[in-house]
Amino acid sequence: MLTIYDWFGYEIPMKQRYRMIRQAGFDGVLLWWSEDFDRGDYRESPALARAAGLFVEDIHTPFDGINNLWLDNIDGEALTDCLLQCVTDCAAFEIPTMIVHLSGGENPPSYNPLGISRISRVVGKAERLGINVALENLRHVAYLDYVLNQINSPRLGFCYDSGHHNCRNPGDDMMGRHGSRLMALHLHDNDGSDDQHLLPFDGTTDWPAIMASIAGTGYTGPTALEVMNGGYERLSPEEFLAAAFERGKRLEGMRKC
Repeated sequence: MLTIYDWFGYEIPMKQRYRMIRQAGFDGVLLWWSEDFDRGDYRESPALARAAGLFVEDIHTPFDGINNLWLDNIDGEALTDCLLQCVTDCAAFEIPTMIVHLSGGENPPSYNPLGISRISRVVGKAERLGINVALENLRHVAYLDYVLNQINSPRLGFCYDSGHHNCRNPGDDMMGRHGSRLMALHLHDNDGSDDQHLLPFDGTTDWPAIMASIAGTGYTGPTALEVMNGGYERLSPEEFLAAAFERGKRLEGMRKC
């Protein structure tokens, strides 16, 4: 199955956006779960996507101010409450997985037991409601390692982001450490200089190696693209989606080899 991030660029009404995604051949979508990108009432998105014939694979939780997760302040508690609400929303809208960032920027605060206690509260609620919490690899992979090593839960796992891997820490064998807990994918490309969200095969990612590593984990979830139209403005939305679908099918083929 092929899925794609629902905000892939272009100013398109959400109802039309989902219809175009389905017409391009995709089976499902990844949703951004906030009012960013002028999406208005984002809680309408699951129904709109399903009406277009798409399934909802996961939501991406907000990460503005995410470093407060590790700080003893009001913002850290508010952020925890936001993540707890996302668990509730996933259960209410029958969305199986939520994606979470653990840090932001070059110099986040040190990971610590306070952050673990907050994440444990989120995971505990996820266990009760049957929701997966997938932690994304970012600039500082040590945060991912720390949390996954500290919290052992079948509802806590790993969201592999190929773009972050390629431009931030390409030599890191995070799949070797955490592949057994792989819950979601964010597949996109870049030239190694920045997180560009290019279509696969338009950058420097070693796709045969990446897809082989994913296949080696036994992961059976969708091949999920997190691509955006920066640098593809010459393409219409339909052309961009058609190109994304073709690249996604190539990646799917690599998983089966």
